[in-house]
Amino acid sequence: MSYMILSLLTTTTTTVSPLPILFLRRCFLSPPPPSSAAVPRRFVPHSAHSNSNLLKPNRRSPYGDPLSVYDDDDDSVAVAVAEVLDNDDDDDDDDDSPWFNHDDDEFAEPANFNNGRQSSKLLEVAKTRPGNRRKANIVGGKAGSKGKFDAHKGAKKKYAQLSEEFRVDNRWIPLLDYLSTYGMKESHFIQMHRRHKNAFNINLHSVRERLGYLMDVGVKHKDIKKMLSRQPQILEYTVDSTMKPRVSFLVDLGIPDVKIAQVITAAPSIFSYSVENSLKPTVRYLIEEVGIKANDLGKVVTLSPQILVQRVDISWNDRFDFLSEELAAPRESIVKMVTKHPQLLHYSIEDGIFPRIKFLRSIGLQNSDILKVLTSITQVLSLSLEKNLKPKYTYLVNELQNEVQSLTKYPMYLSLSLEQRIRPRHRFLVFLNKAPEGPFPLSSLVPTDESFCQQWAGTNVDQYLEFRQNMLLKEFAKKYEKQ
Repeated sequence: MSYMILSLLTTTTTTVSPLPILFLRRCFLSPPPPSSAAVPRRFVPHSAHSNSNLLKPNRRSPYGDPLSVYDDDDDSVAVAVAEVLDNDDDDDDDDDSPWFNHDDDEFAEPANFNNGRQSSKLLEVAKTRPGNRRKANIVGGKAGSKGKFDAHKGAKKKYAQLSEEFRVDNRWIPLLDYLSTYGMKESHFIQMHRRHKNAFNINLHSVRERLGYLMDVGVKHKDIKKMLSRQPQILEYTVDSTMKPRVSFLVDLGIPDVKIAQVITAAPSIFSYSVENSLKPTVRYLIEEVGIKANDLGKVVTLSPQILVQRVDISWNDRFDFLSEELAAPRESIVKMVTKHPQLLHYSIEDGIFPRIKFLRSIGLQNSDILKVLTSITQVLSLSLEKNLKPKYTYLVNELQNEVQSLTKYPMYLSLSLEQRIRPRHRFLVFLNKAPEGPFPLSSLVPTDESFCQQWAGTNVDQYLEFRQNMLLKEFAKKYEKQ
């Protein structure tokens, strides 16, 4: 099978194939090096964004505020400044690390504020007419000292918190009202404005179209709020020239249609990256340098969408060097870890990976044992030491009467829930007098509830679930009493 995939990736035919692997070979794999090259070429990803010119970047509103660079009459030209936000080691926030050059991009469709510009032109004409100076002042904002008229009074009254942060234009109110239907509050709007000052200089029709498309591809209504708070530039990205090409890119990677929305929701900044200059080079790096198989890319991106928008070359090299030196891990083992759990590339070495390796050593596992555990269950590196790994180890030794070496045979034990599976199943068998003498069989913790009841408990699953529920309620009551 591997030989067939390799043949598909290296063939020179130009026939367009619908298969994701052929697409990857055609779009992502760089041509083979010349036969005379003595040393294989190392691939380095290019800048994230293509280099485009901004349209009228110095335009300002009648109030002196800068207008969006997307506000233009020509809807056929689309440009956007990608404001890519730094990401820390937390997986909760997937906006990108400062990997790529974030200067310019070419994605957003210009919003159309013709009505606003026409009002400005009429205002200038009115100012030139005799006797109309006072009227012009009223149209432009405040009247003289006698009239207390304020053009922004409505916005200030409706969005008072927002108005305290920055000048709110009355023309934004329909857009703000519409975004409120997605559960967005003034605190979200403030966050959007801080991340992108021109976030609301967009016509409502375009916003409806773009958010409608996101929901058509499966993004949940409740997730729109989260996406816009983190990546407000989404409102400026056109459907045809920006969103659809990147969704097609994800589909061509082999990501199932039902998972596309999950990827977009987790990494909305993917829309701000150039397909040709960033996304494809990143995929090519994962194949050529990391060694991930082409037919595994869809699964890898689904598990960790951030891998497409972060500096994967540095992340890979740092963690590969560390695991190679610390555990003498061979390359194929590290590649297997990344394939199974690509979040590994985002974990801090000092605060995440090393402390967990150190803990596994402290309970008696050798480097070869630790490597076996991590290769099998790499997500162990993401588990809390105090709330997860240490309590499970204590229960393994004291209650289940198992040796620590049993973890090399059943590493899955460390990934199971102590409260929801390990303790309930152990106590259920003890309650039924069916727990064997000596070490408790860890294999009884692996199957589904139905299989466990049939093979080990000899009872129906409803009886086990009732027992577990009562046990959890009693333990909760004890914790509550202590508090």
